[in-house]
Amino acid sequence: MKKVTKKVYLKWYEDMLFWRKFEDKLAAVYIQQKVRGFLHLYNGQEAVLAGSLHAIDIEKDRLITAYRNHVQPIGMGVDPKRVMAELYGKGTGTSQGLGGSMHIFSKEHNFYGGHGIVGGQIPLGAGLAFADKYFKRDSVTLCYMGDGAVRQGSLHESFNLAMLWDLPVVFICENNGYAMGTSVARTSREQEIWKLGLGYDMPCGPVDGMNPVKVAEAVSEAVERARKGGGPTFLEMKTYRYRGHSMSDAQHYRTKEEVEEYKKIDPISQVREIILEKKYADESQLEEIDKKVKQMVKECEKFAEESDFPEKNVMYDSVYEQEDYPFLPHKL
Repeated sequence: MKKVTKKVYLKWYEDMLFWRKFEDKLAAVYIQQKVRGFLHLYNGQEAVLAGSLHAIDIEKDRLITAYRNHVQPIGMGVDPKRVMAELYGKGTGTSQGLGGSMHIFSKEHNFYGGHGIVGGQIPLGAGLAFADKYFKRDSVTLCYMGDGAVRQGSLHESFNLAMLWDLPVVFICENNGYAMGTSVARTSREQEIWKLGLGYDMPCGPVDGMNPVKVAEAVSEAVERARKGGGPTFLEMKTYRYRGHSMSDAQHYRTKEEVEEYKKIDPISQVREIILEKKYADESQLEEIDKKVKQMVKECEKFAEESDFPEKNVMYDSVYEQEDYPFLPHKL
């Protein structure tokens, strides 16, 4: 694994803080009805992404995930202004405003969504890895899912084929404890989700998903195995989300005390404490990072607010090919 240096810790702090504040702003503008539809926030799970990015080569490796997908593309290099514009439904968004919150996508940055169908991304992740193996590309795919998605039959089909064909894919379950509002304990006799890999003889194990170092170590090992032709790995990241499943979630299934207990191991706070402990930066330097992050979020909001909605024909042209339907008007 690449060393976790002072530079890495400072990057982790800035990145995770920005992701958190970026989504806090999304929550605020959602209430103002500037973001339509659903909104699923990543607050609390940032260490999973930060550690994973440290373990891969974003120039050639790929990410695919579910609908809690706003900050992953930013980590892969997508301009956060375009991500926020997409959530606003603006034409400057990553999919010209047609994808919205649940379908951020950027092939250019090796980010393949953003999928609203629970578990729908799992066979797609295996498919991306199959393509890389078929074309002899030196790439690995990280395929993320929630603890609810592992109940889908497509996971087992994907696991079977991934092992059969030794595909270069790392399956990652972000177990935040609740599939929407249902705890893992109420949906499975076996609560150690990582053990699902045992039935396929797939390397698997649990990981502290609140600690980016532990995540980086586990993902690095899995990526190295896949890149050398050793096939897939299944990792269960034990993490937690501080907000509801979506903005409409009243969270009656858990107590405020439980949430506060998990906030004691907030990944951002953990990294901040290590930075101060190791004297990588002092309080004043961290305050400068905080100010920088707030300014970046303001710029994203300003860009999204000032961008125009897409022309109606953009939606039309995404459905029909003009040459195939010459009898239809080009403009709506």
